[in-house]
This record gives sequence, structure tokens and C-alpha cells, in this order.
Amino acid sequence: MRAVVVGAGFSDIDAAVRLREAGFDDVLVLEQNPQLGGTWRENTYPGCSCDVPSTLYSYSFAPDATWSRLFAGQLEILAYLQATAERYRIGDVLRCGVQVLEASWDGAAGRWLLETSDGPYSAAVLVLATGPWHVPRRLDVPGIEDFDGPVFHSAQWDHSVDLTGRRVTVVGTGASSVQIVPAIEGQAANVNLFQRTPQWVLPKPDLPVPAAFNQLMDYVPGARGALRVGQYALQESVGYTLRHPQAAHLLEAGARAHLRLAVPGVQLRRHLTPDYRLGCKRLLTSSTFYRALSQPHVRLHPTAVSAVQGNEVVGADGTVVPTDVLIEATGFRVGELPPAKSLRGTDGRTLHETWGGEPQAYLGTTVSGFPNLFLLLGPNLLGDSTSAITVLEAQLTYLTAVQKALATTVYNTGGCTSYCFAPTGQNTFAWPWSTRRLKRRLRHFDAAAYTSDTLARPLPLPAQARPRPGDRTATTNAERP
Repeated sequence: MRAVVVGAGFSDIDAAVRLREAGFDDVLVLEQNPQLGGTWRENTYPGCSCDVPSTLYSYSFAPDATWSRLFAGQLEILAYLQATAERYRIGDVLRCGVQVLEASWDGAAGRWLLETSDGPYSAAVLVLATGPWHVPRRLDVPGIEDFDGPVFHSAQWDHSVDLTGRRVTVVGTGASSVQIVPAIEGQAANVNLFQRTPQWVLPKPDLPVPAAFNQLMDYVPGARGALRVGQYALQESVGYTLRHPQAAHLLEAGARAHLRLAVPGVQLRRHLTPDYRLGCKRLLTSSTFYRALSQPHVRLHPTAVSAVQGNEVVGADGTVVPTDVLIEATGFRVGELPPAKSLRGTDGRTLHETWGGEPQAYLGTTVSGFPNLFLLLGPNLLGDSTSAITVLEAQLTYLTAVQKALATTVYNTGGCTSYCFAPTGQNTFAWPWSTRRLKRRLRHFDAAAYTSDTLARPLPLPAQARPRPGDRTATTNAERP
């Protein structure tokens, strides 16, 4: 193949569309699961939804989705991905149920050699788009393997388990937990929530979108684009406060007011108030989480879980909670890229060995010693203030010294530990400047930053760009891949 894309989520579908638009019809997308969807296929827990406005959390080349809410739910986002994949004929190049086991660079051939569950493949270009929200972080405490009842991670929700009338314990108060607890508290007999660290939570204006509004957006030329630009500007203004911690007091004041209005109990408010700067950890949004915690059958335990004994969950402070169902809302191993351990570059070392625990990439996209390898949503590109899709599309337009800039941001100075940091203490996740700067930096390919080897057999040049499948221009059978 000319190019192989690993994964079939938001990133991979976008990559396939953009590569084919550029005329690279010899493209293949390999997905180890039975269907596409990525994180929106895997996360099916109650209340699962996006925390970025739906209009912004969509492709710029397919912005015309008629979202039912300002912040779309998991099923609607998955349906959008499936519809977009069908519209752009991704099925022509998608092979599901194929796991990439190993990949190595063949310098003589100038190609990546892949060993997969479907046999060997080779490609001139390898695109890794497995995403940072892929490997669940499981609760690792003594006795959990012997828990007397159902236990599952939020990303592996067991829908066969009925929570009605059950004693449910949720561990963790991150992005998934603030959605899960309000969604299940009406069913469960009681809900116990273990919180190791309190989170900053802003209200989420998750309102329904009237059908008339969607019709207006379709009727008025440029309306959807203008709305997208407005939402982008709003998200970037939030990002400004994260890059300039002295300005974070404004958002902190809003978060404190939200907490004060939603939670009447003084002690509960105290337990829910962070002691670090807003933005140091992922900024959460919810207008229902605090209200759920104030219900008489829901109890917050401001302590970590230290052990599980039979059907009891034990807190580090000695709290013992009888439990029927244990839910791990403990997030993901964001810094880990599973293929990195089986991906070998020019010197035979794996990408994991090359990084040595500190993922780094030029503009978050390419890595020295790994020719023609492109990482989507790679190191030091993301933040909590805008859509990952915006970053992704900036990278695909491109197919650095960020640590100094990160030193002054709230990501590094906020006074907390978070998934941004590698075990060595290096911030390998966040982009310290505006997304606009990222897009501008990735807009032009910097040839001087790369070396080039002349191959004995030159690679084929891309054909002239084809019309998009959604365009009105006719496409002949001869043009189809």
C-alpha cells in the first residue's frame, strides 16, 4: 500500500478522507475491532457525551450534521462518524478485525513492513491514529480480583448488569464520573463515590437544539461556518486563561459560584473544593453532577480506595462501604501508545525505547529515526480548551521547543499531578500555545527539518486529487479506488 492508517476512530476516518482527497487512492485503514468508532464505540456508559460543543466537535469538511443537543451524546456522535464514513466511502479501504502486531522500517525498500493478524502488509507511509484515550486505567488495589459482584471500567460498561435497587460504588471523579453519577443515581438504591482529588467543574449549558434552528443553519449560507468560528473563539478564550494562570481567577470564581449555588451543604462543598489552580487537571463541565451529589442516597467519600474485601470497598481513611456493583471511573493511561512497543525504526529500537518514558515528536507529528511515520494527536498537541478535531485537522494539513513554554502555563504550575506528565515528570501531553498558532505552524511543511534518502525504486506520486464523494461532480467507475 501507499499508506496504512492504524485505527478507525475520528482521526483515522479524517486521515483516510484527506489522503484520498490528495489523490492517494492506495490507502488502507486497519482496525482491530469489529467496527469503526474509536473512543465513541468503546465508551457506552450512561450519560456519555461530548464536553465540546457539537458544531465544533465535527469535521470541517462535514459540518452539516443536525445535532439534537449543544453537546451531543455518544450514540449521536457514533452515528455521525458512521454516516461520514459511509458518505466518503471509507468502507472501500477499511478492514476491521485486523490487529497490527509489529511494524519495522525496511531502509533498503523504503517501506514499513507490518505483521498483522491478517498476515503481512507493507506501506510507504504509516499513520498511527490509535488515540490517547484508548487504554483503560484499572483500579489496582488488593482484593479487587475477588470482589463479590460485578466490577467493570467505565470504558467497558457491562450493560447486562441492572443497577436498579443496587448498592453502587463509583471510584474516581474525572470526566466520565461526572456524567455517570447523575445518570445512574435515579436507579440505584444508593451511590457511594470515592474521590481522591476534587475537580474544578463549570456549568454545562447542554440544551436541546430545536429543529427550526438546524433548518435555519441549512438555509442561511455560511451560518454553520460562522457558528463554528464563534464557538472556536469561545473555547480559545478559555485556553488563554490556562496559558496565563493569572487570568484563571475569573474561571475559578465562576466554578466556585457554581459549586456554592448547587451544593447547599458546607462540608460537602469543602470536600469538593480543589486546592490547586483551575486547569491544572482536566477542566470538567456539568450542570447535574453537584445536584446528584446532594441527593440523600448519594454519598461522597473524599479518600482514595485502598482495598476491596469481599463485597466491601475500603477507603484509605478507613471508610468501609458495602457494595453490590463496583464501577471504575478511573480514566485512561493517556501517555501510553500501545503500538510504540512493537514499532521499530531505522536503528532497530522500538518507539517506546526511543522515547524512554518521555514521548516527544516534531510538532507532535513526526519522530526522528522513524521515517514516513505520522502520529495523529501525538505528544504536546492537546489541551482542555478546544476540540481535538481542530488539532487533528491541523496535523493532517501538515502530512519546537514546547517544554520552555509549558513552564509558565497552569498545566505545569497549577499544583497538581495529572495525566499530562510522564513518570519522569516531563509534560508530554499539552500544547502550551493557542490552537491558532498550532494550525499556523502545521500549515506549511518545513522541508529543512527533515533529511531525505533517495530510493532505488522511486515511490509513485499521488494522482490528481479526486472529487469528494459528497460533491456533485460525477465520479466514474474508473476513478473509484
